[in-house]
Amino acid sequence: MPASTGTRGKGARLAEPADLLGGILKSVSRSFYLSLAILPQTLRRQMGLAYLFCRVADTLADTPLLPRLERLPALNSFRAQFRNRSPSRDEIAHLMRRMDGPSARGFEAERELLLRLQDCFDLYDRLCVDDQRLISSLVLTLSQGMEMDLTFFTGDTPDQIQALPDRASLERYTYYVAGVVGEFWTMLCDANHRAFRHSGSLEQRVELAARFGKGLQLTNVLKDLSKDLQAGRCYIPADELQELGLQPRDLLDSTVLPRVRPLIMSLAQHALEHLDFGIRYVQLLPGRALRVRLSCMWPLLFAIQTLEEVCRSKTLLCGQVQVRITRKAVYGTMLRSLWFLAFPSLLLHHYASQRRRLKGAML
Repeated sequence: MPASTGTRGKGARLAEPADLLGGILKSVSRSFYLSLAILPQTLRRQMGLAYLFCRVADTLADTPLLPRLERLPALNSFRAQFRNRSPSRDEIAHLMRRMDGPSARGFEAERELLLRLQDCFDLYDRLCVDDQRLISSLVLTLSQGMEMDLTFFTGDTPDQIQALPDRASLERYTYYVAGVVGEFWTMLCDANHRAFRHSGSLEQRVELAARFGKGLQLTNVLKDLSKDLQAGRCYIPADELQELGLQPRDLLDSTVLPRVRPLIMSLAQHALEHLDFGIRYVQLLPGRALRVRLSCMWPLLFAIQTLEEVCRSKTLLCGQVQVRITRKAVYGTMLRSLWFLAFPSLLLHHYASQRRRLKGAML
């Protein structure tokens, strides 16, 4: 792959994908590592590196390794590296030093990632200019979602809980942290995978991908509702809670679930509408791009199953409860997906069946 015109010295250590995009990525996200592992080699390095950069941004915004007031400046320092013509080794080293020390105990995976930040940028320097631009645009847009977190949520504990003001803010947030990822994924595939060279309108696929990503993120918001509340974050719109006579802090009481359930079902329905664009997106993927189809199929099917679990859950607001599908369901979906590659119509039938189950759970 062509190298960009970086300004680093020749003595800088260059991280190999098997080193950085293997163990480090697997330690911070096993689920994404599975999707990455099946991608074609022409996409794996860029996708993996982009994920690591996004995970760095998320960690800087959310880590207890930094005092809250220092997180936004640290995030802005990181973002600046993608605006600069050449990232600053001094600023990167400064960020790395701040993540080391006794307070890092218990956060080994995040600490190791941040201590390898220079390696990430060394690998970034080895990408072609077009791939660098795509990754840079992704990080700068996605990190606006982290900035929203730091702006709207000013505390880290349940007694400091605050909510996003309205659904428009939630929609903007899901775009920043996931919709833009769908756009990036699509444009990167179009630029680097031979099968996409004659695959129809890129603009249409980018639009579908953004909706797909927002559906995945809204599913995450709902399944992690209780966990986020314990961290002082309520992504359920405050104005819609008010219409039900509720305040964000009321959601800390699990007995209010019946009162808030209509709103949760409304948000689940909105997530499903986004995911419906996801199935259209998968249908438009080139038939020869089998690995890319799988890597998009899995999160779509996992999400619609997770939404059903959310809608059926009686413990959604209970402490640290996190709704998730079983490991058996995950492996079963992965196995069935091989048939869906061979017989695409089976995927549509399966999605329709899962969709009916979800709609039933919303009643």
